[in-house]
Amino acid sequence: MPSKNPAAFHQAPEATPPAPQNLPGHGELPRVDERLVEPETRAEIIGGRRVLAAPANPPHGDAHCQVDGEALFHVRPGYVASTDMLTRTDDGSDFATDTSIRKEGNDPATGARYLEEVVFEVVHKQPLRDLIDRAERLTARGIRRMFAVFVQRRVVAEWSPAERAFRPLPIDTEIEDACLIRPLPVRALLDRAEGRNAVARVLLDEKNPVLAEAQREAFRSGLRKAVERLCEALQVELTGERRAALARLDAAALEEIAARIAAERRWPS
Repeated sequence: MPSKNPAAFHQAPEATPPAPQNLPGHGELPRVDERLVEPETRAEIIGGRRVLAAPANPPHGDAHCQVDGEALFHVRPGYVASTDMLTRTDDGSDFATDTSIRKEGNDPATGARYLEEVVFEVVHKQPLRDLIDRAERLTARGIRRMFAVFVQRRVVAEWSPAERAFRPLPIDTEIEDACLIRPLPVRALLDRAEGRNAVARVLLDEKNPVLAEAQREAFRSGLRKAVERLCEALQVELTGERRAALARLDAAALEEIAARIAAERRWPS
């Protein structure tokens, strides 16, 4: 179950090192797509230190897939969600976040892709001090919001640059942001069933054509059953031929025939 007492979770500890050096903010920044590492490898560089991104065990991998799915379906048109995309945060850092959301296309001011606006990190055994180091570099680069999904504690938290801490979000709240088509329930990032429900709500809001047709057919089916019950109540014979005729009618025609049967108490001629 998700943690019900997140209030005391993940304040930046006293042992956290000072803010990392060489953060962006002074002088010209490199382009976000100017690489220090070879893409499609496990290598990252953080503050001049070369690290290897570790492949995941099921707890981390499953949670990562969950976050990716929610981001994919919740992004507003004009935005795009990405997985494990490298970002050059400063002169000495080039690393990826688990899931990110950015504007589609390229920034005319730089010619590079747009900088991410919202990012998510899935945390299983990653030390908090390393996560904070990444968070400070990302937000200093200009990324607006960073969220962390703490797998073992079943908590979602948002990075607070002012507090240098990840502030837990109540489980029954939602993440609202301009890049999301509708608010993303915090619980959807932790619970598979709620995640599917959240995606379904997005598809309904978007009037997804497959779901829209299913809704129309459900409505037609309900009207056909209503006509059949009406015939039974009024003792109007419902032959196989008449049932077949009902199956071919659209909703408007079904409503019309129901009204005529009710008024005439017989099958319309």
